[in-house]
Amino acid sequence: MALKSCLVIGYLLLALTCIGQTNRFESEIKKFEETDQKTPPPKDAVLFTGSSSIRLWDNIEHYFPGKTVLQRGFGGSELIDVRYFADRVIVRYQPKQVVVYAGENDVAAGQTASQTYDRFVDLFQYVRKKLPDARFTFISLKPSPSRRKFRPVVDETNRLIKRYLSRRRNTDFVDIVPGMLQPNGEPRGELFKSDSLHMTPKGYELWGEIVRPFVK
Repeated sequence: MALKSCLVIGYLLLALTCIGQTNRFESEIKKFEETDQKTPPPKDAVLFTGSSSIRLWDNIEHYFPGKTVLQRGFGGSELIDVRYFADRVIVRYQPKQVVVYAGENDVAAGQTASQTYDRFVDLFQYVRKKLPDARFTFISLKPSPSRRKFRPVVDETNRLIKRYLSRRRNTDFVDIVPGMLQPNGEPRGELFKSDSLHMTPKGYELWGEIVRPFVK
């Protein structure tokens, strides 16, 4: 009984931790909902969601001419946050395609490749259950210079997610890493802002070129 009690307490503490983490984005999610009330979102859109790399992608629709794009990224988010708010930032829009960039913040927060992968699978399976016909596209974790020490974990996370998606229908793994590296394997400095984390317009131009063929 004591062991069972400890396990129950452990799960409760984990649940409370997750709630505390994800609730920090409640105000941002409510802003999306307020925007939707003023301007009804398009139907059958290509929905981009995830962390700041999506939120800060200015004029994202111009990178995908002829496509109906909806941007619902919230900065600083981890995969666990995207999963927590999935009904409100993904499912409710009934998009025809979901494009996700998240996981880099998970790794930086101390999650292992396996843990980050598990979070991804949880998100994917939930979205696939709710939107069985929507295409699911994942943009690989980028090689941010400021997070160089996490590079082995980032590479392993990308490898695990790529392998997983290769075995699922109607999915894409978009590998942006090769295009963001110099011949010596180091990140291209001109693609990143002074914080060596967020991207410059050149970085987004590169992303647009690489991601565009995968947007249906």
